[in-house]
Amino acid sequence: MEHDILIEARGLTRRYGPNVAVESIDLTLRRGEILGLLGPNGAGKSTTMKMLTGNLAPTGGTVKINGIDLAADPKGAKRSIGYLPEQPPVHPELTVDEYLGFAAALHGVAKKDRAAALQRAKQACGLTEVSRRLIGNLSKGYQQRVGLAQAIIHRPPVIILDEPTVGLDPIQIREIRSLIATLAKEHSVILSSHILPEIQAVCSRVLIVNRGRVVFHESLAKLASEAIPSYYVQFSRPPEHLELPGVSAISALGEGRYRIESDPSFDPREALVERSVANGWGLLELRRQTRSLEEIFVSLTSGEANELRKAA
Repeated sequence: MEHDILIEARGLTRRYGPNVAVESIDLTLRRGEILGLLGPNGAGKSTTMKMLTGNLAPTGGTVKINGIDLAADPKGAKRSIGYLPEQPPVHPELTVDEYLGFAAALHGVAKKDRAAALQRAKQACGLTEVSRRLIGNLSKGYQQRVGLAQAIIHRPPVIILDEPTVGLDPIQIREIRSLIATLAKEHSVILSSHILPEIQAVCSRVLIVNRGRVVFHESLAKLASEAIPSYYVQFSRPPEHLELPGVSAISALGEGRYRIESDPSFDPREALVERSVANGWGLLELRRQTRSLEEIFVSLTSGEANELRKAA
């Protein structure tokens, strides 16, 4: 429904002279969604984010935020957005409380409501215990939390996050991902990343951008449900020729390993187990595989795929 659409971009384009950074991107974010904007470095993700948040004027196209045209009423549209750029806009010489109070004022939070807004944002982002510490003395992970807190302090319906875990260690990455998943219960989120596990961990829908264009747009649930399955099997005493009725292809991978492709309506695993037991093949491993997001990403953004699309 139309009132559930929080961001609607149509034909979004950005040129720098003869160079096209983003070309004719269409993007929709609905209430309750976490949209992953995925692409290799230099694909146009950050440029798209900057245009969606009003930090960069598009060469062409339109953006509506919560029904408000960003070009016609930028202040009104931006009230519905919380934005964390790749480099958090924090001030290291300020304490967490001082900075978040400053951010609340910039976002138009009424003075009488700022104390409650600060407390709510700090609690949501796990910052209560570092309220009086200088931001410059915090770890990068905590500085990222401060950046997230300033993005939600005015309770916007949309949060836009550009590479939120870049430069963090594995523990900090896990903490920030968990925090994003928690924030997504109250906010719709656009998350930009070039890291596949980042998108798969928290997003409900993915949009892959390459060379400034959308090359894939699908929900992760639909991607999983419609994927053509294959099966990986390994035997310690493999047969000379593995044959199985009802499968479309069997590929020998060596060392007793096979990849089996079948129609989605047929699952060969029970038959494989029965034959292995009956013939003494020594079943070591059997698992179902689907075409992963990684495989889709590589096929759509590799140099070979790009050249094929150019020739088409």
